[in-house]
Amino acid sequence: MTSLAELSDSLQQLVARASPAVLGVEQGRGAGTGVVFAVDGYLLTNHHVAGSGRNLRVRLADGEAVEAERVGSDAATDLAVLRVRQRGLVQLPLADPATVAVGQLVVAIGNPFRFERSVSLGIVSALDRSLPGPGGALFEGLLQTDAAINPGNSGGPLVNARGEVVGINTAVIPWAQGMGFAISARTATWVTSVLMAKGHIERRFLGISARSEQLSMALAEATGQAKAIRVIQVANGSPAVSAGLRPEDLILGLHGEPVGNVDDIHRLMVTRGLDVVPVAIWRRNTREFLNVIPRKERQAA
Repeated sequence: MTSLAELSDSLQQLVARASPAVLGVEQGRGAGTGVVFAVDGYLLTNHHVAGSGRNLRVRLADGEAVEAERVGSDAATDLAVLRVRQRGLVQLPLADPATVAVGQLVVAIGNPFRFERSVSLGIVSALDRSLPGPGGALFEGLLQTDAAINPGNSGGPLVNARGEVVGINTAVIPWAQGMGFAISARTATWVTSVLMAKGHIERRFLGISARSEQLSMALAEATGQAKAIRVIQVANGSPAVSAGLRPEDLILGLHGEPVGNVDDIHRLMVTRGLDVVPVAIWRRNTREFLNVIPRKERQAA
């Protein structure tokens, strides 16, 4: 069994490895955090930290401030990719989403109130949380943690014991204690690839509100999967209504790929880019198939 001294030493070594990849991000008078995730100086941060992308500067581990460009940004997930023209920067890999579980130890590293590379320890408290965002938006598929997250931590990494980024810290509930939220590595993985390729994300909508649902043992056996998406509401005049989707339907898959959370739907709608989306549902103990023609809408910068 690991002693407290061994645990402390392991955490100290983890922070020493991870901290050099965590950089300050400054945009005008605002400040936040970013993490180097790829070669050639690519950083992940929050959309609300990157702002307009003008006058962006990144403060390196040695304290030097350098100009940065905004490669791409997505308000819907509060993620942005920046780039600095620096080589040899330490980088942290994004975690495999399948390895992230409730109860795992995590470390939040960031620049709260401009106190650079501050570290707090906690656990993954929950998965697949939803949180209201600005302008009526809804952030979905978030990780919840009790690691301390304060203003300035935004855009910084939530790191597991292997030194992998399980989430990008994004928000807290001001009147609560020990409740911070991070954009999951699952979301960050596909969003960053699209932003690096196109600079923006062109979304297509079904017109539903839905939630992830853990299936009962009997239903899991019948459908062949442990989780699915429960349709809560279908908007009038939406593509979902036209295709025949109804409240209480279970969405099992899109494009022949199983879905277990709402982020899976967003990812497949963006990355597959087909005009007609084949949707597998479970209704009245029967698997059915519908074809939805989604509405296109480009995400504003």
